[in-house]
Amino acid sequence: MIEVLVVDDDFRVAEINAAYVARVPGFRVAARAHTAAQALMTLEQHRVDLVLLDHYLPDAPGLALIRRMRQEGHHADVIMVTAARDVATVSAAMRHGALQYLVKPFSFAGLRAKLEGYAALSRTLDAVGTDGGEAGQEQVDRIFGALRPPEPGGGPLPKGHSAPTADLVRRVLGEASAPLSAQEVAERAGISRSTAQRYLKVLERAGRVTLTLRYGDTGRPEHRYGWARRG
Repeated sequence: MIEVLVVDDDFRVAEINAAYVARVPGFRVAARAHTAAQALMTLEQHRVDLVLLDHYLPDAPGLALIRRMRQEGHHADVIMVTAARDVATVSAAMRHGALQYLVKPFSFAGLRAKLEGYAALSRTLDAVGTDGGEAGQEQVDRIFGALRPPEPGGGPLPKGHSAPTADLVRRVLGEASAPLSAQEVAERAGISRSTAQRYLKVLERAGRVTLTLRYGDTGRPEHRYGWARRG
């Protein structure tokens, strides 16, 4: 189980982020903290594998907290979860060793994709071993590629899924002027509805597709899918 420390100065946001973490299999919220000082105290008292860290804390910036963590010998990994989107902060977070950077506001799917990427990294490190031995190029590529989500026509997809079909679904969603239902995706892509649903689910879990609900006259919500464009 991956133990997570959620650090955010806003109590409500911290609760929401903690609830999101609890919904992802393999992750558990070890604690919440609302200041840098509380975060450091928690790291002293609890086992923490991963810190979800806001940059705007009342007593110290998140990046300063990362520096302090390393100075005090805390080796927990860090994913920045913050509204800070200026290039200077993003690049500094990378230099300080943050594994991922998630800009607020974000959806559950967005955070889940980051967490699942981190879980994949943990599994990869366990598989190649971290006992001080040497790694070949193939192992190095596996480690550095573990955080990347599945890409249509690019990175690995789950067994039974093909990159060309995933890319076809991507093109249909990317060309649409509004979110589509699974049936509409199927019709435009020329595939069955069940196939469209399978690929939409994979892409949504990877954070590449956004899922919204539309309520009709029957009261039953209709799932609508849109391509998560990244600037």
